[in-house]
Order: sequence, then structure tokens, then C-alpha cells
Amino acid sequence: MNLLLLPGFMTDADLWSDVADRLAQVGPIAHGDLSRDATIRAMADRAIAAAPDRFALVGFSMGGCVAREIARRAPERVRALVLIATSARADTPAQAQRKAAAVDHVRRRGFAGLSRSAILQSVHPERAGDAALIARIRRMGDRLGGPVFLRQAGQARDSDQARLGLIACPTRVVAAAQDALRGLDEALELQAGIPGAVLTVLDGSGHMLPLEAPAALADAIVPWLMAQASGASTIGS
Repeated sequence: MNLLLLPGFMTDADLWSDVADRLAQVGPIAHGDLSRDATIRAMADRAIAAAPDRFALVGFSMGGCVAREIARRAPERVRALVLIATSARADTPAQAQRKAAAVDHVRRRGFAGLSRSAILQSVHPERAGDAALIARIRRMGDRLGGPVFLRQAGQARDSDQARLGLIACPTRVVAAAQDALRGLDEALELQAGIPGAVLTVLDGSGHMLPLEAPAALADAIVPWLMAQASGASTIGS
């Protein structure tokens, strides 16, 4: 079964490097490019145009929002859906204000990379001293650069909770118990809203599950994806 991997905000294909070998057991891997568009819908359009005829989607954070849009717009092509550390909620007024301030700052002063405080918020508190992990996250942001930051941070994040019921493919939701950016209640909303969806909660990781807990993440999704590929499971199993 072909896999299409969708990264999150200011992350690139390196996000998946530590789980790539395990995911390759399911089938050929393609990476969606979310760096060139300024809306979830446009990101979904580009990903659909470049995707194989039939595929399973694995979306992380912002990529999970894009994955849900793809699953609704191309249901005949999406065989299974994995949503990692993501949410169907709209930005809160406080979140929107912070994003607007960050965009304004970059427009006025240029992009100097992701801040250390922002990176630390995205990882488990016990990883705050993990210089290699922090540097790896920073390098992804540096590779993408200021124009991508402005496109991704500048978009208004709308809720798609009312449209979750339109997703018809088998779906697994994966959440991190110590995610400071996306709470367990948001994962539960996805599980409740998507017909037949199942939820796995992984302990000991912050938001950056593919980097912080790659083995546990692979254990949670690879056997399930292989079951979907074999046709041995029904929705949500």
C-alpha cells in the first residue's frame, strides 16, 4: 500500500526519518509538499495532484489537518488515515494573536529561525536538555525559511469538527500524553467525530512524536496500516 506522509508546521521530510524504515514495510513512501501554499485547501490540492492513485495518509499536526481535507475530497483514493498530534479545532483568539504577532515580527525584521522557547514547548519537558533534538527541529525550520513561515503561520486555522463525519476511511488517531500543544481532549474529539476511529495515546513524549518516540509511534501505526493493506480489518479496527 502506498503511503503519503504529511509533515507539520515548519517541518520537512526529516520529521519521518526515524520511522521511515518501519513505514516502508507497509509500502512505497511519498512525501507531501506543504511548503508552497498558504491554506489547508491549497495544500490538499497540491498533495492530491501529486499522490499515487490509491494511498494511505499519515499526517502530523498541521499535516493532519491537510490529511483530513484530502480524505474528504478524494475519498475514493484514500485507503486509510493516520492522524498524529493534531486537532480539528480552530485557532483560539490568543493563538491567532500570537501567530499574527510572529508574522508581523518576521515581516519587519526577517526570519531568524524558530525560537528556542517555541521548540521547547513542542517537546517533552525531559527533552529540554536534548541539544541534538532541539537542533534537529531548528534545522528543519531553517531549511524551510522565512517565506514558508509566513505562509504557514499566516493562515487562519478554521475548525473542521462539523465535517469529521464525512471521513469514511479507516482512521487511527495517535496522541502524546504530554503534548503541550495539542491536548488529549482534542484527540478524543477526533475519535468521536470520525466514524469508527480508534485512538492510541503514547506516554513519555511531547508534541513531536515522530522524533521523540519513533519506535512507539511505529508500533502503534505500522501493524494497523499493514492490516488495512491486507484488507483484514474493517473501519476503525
